[in-house]
Amino acid sequence: MSNEPGQALVTGSSSGIGLAVARRLLADGWQVCGFDVAPPALEHARFQAVQVDLADGVALAAAIPRAGAVQALVHAAGILRPASLGQLDAAHGEAMWRLHVEAATQLANVLLPQMAQAGQGRMVVVGSRVARGVAGRSQYAATKAALASLARSWAAEVVTQGVTVNVVSPAATQTGMLTDPARQGTPSRIPPIGRLIQPEEVAALVAYLLSPAAAAITGQEIQICGGTSLSP
Repeated sequence: MSNEPGQALVTGSSSGIGLAVARRLLADGWQVCGFDVAPPALEHARFQAVQVDLADGVALAAAIPRAGAVQALVHAAGILRPASLGQLDAAHGEAMWRLHVEAATQLANVLLPQMAQAGQGRMVVVGSRVARGVAGRSQYAATKAALASLARSWAAEVVTQGVTVNVVSPAATQTGMLTDPARQGTPSRIPPIGRLIQPEEVAALVAYLLSPAAAAITGQEIQICGGTSLSP
């Protein structure tokens, strides 16, 4: 990667972790293009908002060229539809799969080869500790586990061409997802540090992974868990 920040595409840039990532990258000097179905939540001379439904493959394909020549891709868009056995909803499972997995695949399929051809690039996917399996989150966990496997596979394909692909997996993070009515009755587990992870903490790690200093880190899933992984 060049020592100068370039063009970054951030999905889910209107709220939560995606918004925190967009703000951090702008502060670091990046040009940022934000993809989100919601209206933009920030204004900046180096920020371009593209309002697009990432779960709509046709709309996403039309939007990708608007991001320009991308040196970094951060897929942070996400939704959570919890359900226990006996109440699993196929439509909810499909919605999470399309947004988390299919959108990431479509973006990677276009942008990673372009990065590889240019000889530099970064992709960071926002995963989740839930990918290891949590009661009442099976469909969500499956999509996040799929992302980790995809990222590792993609990393292996572009590792010799100056491109890295990594996953950042936070524990319960203080975003609007926690107050979503769709998850009523399924409270998050507070990490052992005694508080929720902050979106800015996730954004700081993402920013590092996009930097030249992280050139030797690829194919990894890095947890920001507040000590949750210390429990047996």
